[in-house]
Amino acid sequence: MRAARITSLEGPSAVAVQEVPDPVRGDDDVLIDVHEAGVCFPDVLLSKGLYQTRPELPFTPGAECAGVVREAPEGSALAPGDRVAGFPILGAFAETVAVPSRFVFPIPGSLSFREAAATPMNYLTVHFALTRRGRLEAGETVLVHGAAGGIGTAAIQYAKALGARVIAVVSTREKGVVARAAGADEAVLADGFLEQVRELTDGRGVDLVVDPVGGDRFTDSLRSLAIEGRVLVIGFTAGEIPTVRVNRLLLGNTSVLGVGWGAFWTREPGYVRSQWDEILPLLEDGRLDPPLGASHPLEDVAAALRELDERRAVGKVTLTVR
Repeated sequence: MRAARITSLEGPSAVAVQEVPDPVRGDDDVLIDVHEAGVCFPDVLLSKGLYQTRPELPFTPGAECAGVVREAPEGSALAPGDRVAGFPILGAFAETVAVPSRFVFPIPGSLSFREAAATPMNYLTVHFALTRRGRLEAGETVLVHGAAGGIGTAAIQYAKALGARVIAVVSTREKGVVARAAGADEAVLADGFLEQVRELTDGRGVDLVVDPVGGDRFTDSLRSLAIEGRVLVIGFTAGEIPTVRVNRLLLGNTSVLGVGWGAFWTREPGYVRSQWDEILPLLEDGRLDPPLGASHPLEDVAAALRELDERRAVGKVTLTVR
């Protein structure tokens, strides 16, 4: 079968498609014939050897996919031919992937394979961030950085589904259009966002900041918080890991919360399926509707990864496998 392979840690341009053996299904695995695979920023980091885990070379990246069940464990609720999304963690950039059954999810008929492949990593991360870590409540105001990207648009939609007001932070006006289309109430430019947020909140500030970007805007994120506000640290796509002057937390009784979704479900693997069961009704009724960006054929995997690496992605980037 065809699969994208990381054979050296030289970045996205070194990732190429090769012929590899079909995967062997373990006793509790589901074999999925992949139609679409979602491309995530961790895939970029893996290509450079910068992710928190470093699989032995060579390996196939890809954390999420959608397709059709080829084989399932005996007695499973799944059967050959079922349309599913999968969260294999690694291996999705291939024609077929073996996925532990607890990470294989039914998808509604209204959801395309592209939309389904765009869902697990971003929406389950955001679900964990907003509900378990951020304790978001209806009526609160949320500030979302990187709001035109995959995590950003998912955060906008899920926060709106929970009854929040959302202010999107974007780098260009064009990306502001994407953020508004995802459901943001307002969109502001990253340059000078603090002053704009203060104006939009009548000086009160926001209750929750969703930050997958990091970098030099982090201090102004803290300054944008209302009393007892929270910053959710999801990632560092800007490259720089910011530091916190903890006296700022004292002054406003504010909090900085780490969002390590992977670290959490690794200890509680059943949690991921419970998350899917919670978001499934929102996918079915359209309140969660993954905004899709560029689609690349599997052979163009390097171009897809570069799009994320160079921060050009608008919406979710996917790979079409078949």
